[in-house]
Amino acid sequence: MKSLKLTDPSPSPDQIQIEIVDQKKPLIGPTEALIKVSMAAINPSDVKASLGHMPQAVFPRTPGRDYVGVVEEGPKAWIGKTVFGSGGDVGITRDGSHASYLVLPALALIEKPSALTDAQAASMGVPWVTALDGWSKAGYPAPGDKVIIAGAMGKVGLAAAALAKLYGAVVIGIKRKNTAAVPGHACTELLDLEDPDLEKKLMELSQGQGYSCVYNTVGSPYLDLALNVLAHKGKQILISTLDRNCPFDIFKFFRKEMTFYGVDTLKMDTAASNQVLKKLLPHIASKRLVLPSEERPTIYTMEEAAKGFSTTFKNGGVGLLKLN
Repeated sequence: MKSLKLTDPSPSPDQIQIEIVDQKKPLIGPTEALIKVSMAAINPSDVKASLGHMPQAVFPRTPGRDYVGVVEEGPKAWIGKTVFGSGGDVGITRDGSHASYLVLPALALIEKPSALTDAQAASMGVPWVTALDGWSKAGYPAPGDKVIIAGAMGKVGLAAAALAKLYGAVVIGIKRKNTAAVPGHACTELLDLEDPDLEKKLMELSQGQGYSCVYNTVGSPYLDLALNVLAHKGKQILISTLDRNCPFDIFKFFRKEMTFYGVDTLKMDTAASNQVLKKLLPHIASKRLVLPSEERPTIYTMEEAAKGFSTTFKNGGVGLLKLN
């Protein structure tokens, strides 16, 4: 059995220093389960943590937040079942899913729906937990609400748009001009950030009324635009940013009585993350939730993990690591 190991922060995305080491079969406690991991995601947050960008990340450790695998030991009712999930602690403050075996609290187990492939299940965790947490904080859209997804073709943007459409919203997506549209995205309209008439077009699409919410997955490039096109008492969900210090029109913010909502899934351990992820299960079972028809993520072997980390950092999206 093998696992990946980060001994220290890597100096750069082009110099990911990650080892393949032997992994002894872990011993579990009475409230834990042992998962034989079949596939795990390589998320941008995995790469940032490997570079030392996340102060809570400890070293040495095995990375990997998202996973799919089979329960090999633990509660009798779970033995042999395929599970999936994510966590803000897994692969950050303790050993994660980039290994043959992963130890989880039994309370964190959720069964993989048969409708999901292993590749889909392994790459859903961080993006969908983020999207779900943002909507649950700000309030899910009501039927007919007009919402904007900024960074709509990213993993979180695609998930946030699919959830908004599920709840009956009219979804307007914004992307970079050079970013291709993902087949099966949930946006009614898809506009480019670089369009000089973007704000005008957005207001025309809302019949001049503005938008109830902007789900801003990118941060600073969309901040001022969001303030301009949000309706009175509009909401903005923020999960990331390019620039940390972002000046904005505070007068406009309080005159419109707006609200900002922040999302940080690293503060949710695997039990809490998977309680959020469970909200998807009835929608997947009913087939009401339509997943984007994305191209299959690149699958890397353990020997190719450093390449997978570097590529994910440069290109975004999610890579997949095949373990067993």
